Amino acid sequence: MPVYLSKFSYTPETWARLIRNPEDRRKAAQSYIESVGGKLHGFWYAFGAHDGFTLWEAPDNVSMAAVALAITAGGALGSLETTVLLTVDETIDALRKAEQVRYRPPGA
Repeated sequence: MPVYLSKFSYTPETWARLIRNPEDRRKAAQSYIESVGGKLHGFWYAFGAHDGFTLWEAPDNVSMAAVALAITAGGALGSLETTVLLTVDETIDALRKAEQVRYRPPGA
């Protein structure tokens, strides 16, 4: 199954709610991904450009997109970015296929 890295930031209102009522959001994240047949591999908070990161596994891009859309529509996040991660083997396969692509730079 494909693996995805999500970077998210909460809205100030969400942080205020969590300060008033601290909550472990890993269980919520786990239920979202499991509802589409996936798995949560990790959930971290951070300092910096993003408030947190999640590592998910989902059956396919459509399933992961459904989770991301549902979370975004909930309004608790100010931003959510999800990246599909490739294994080393997938990257090597892509490198081999890249040799077959006859790319021509613009204006060449």
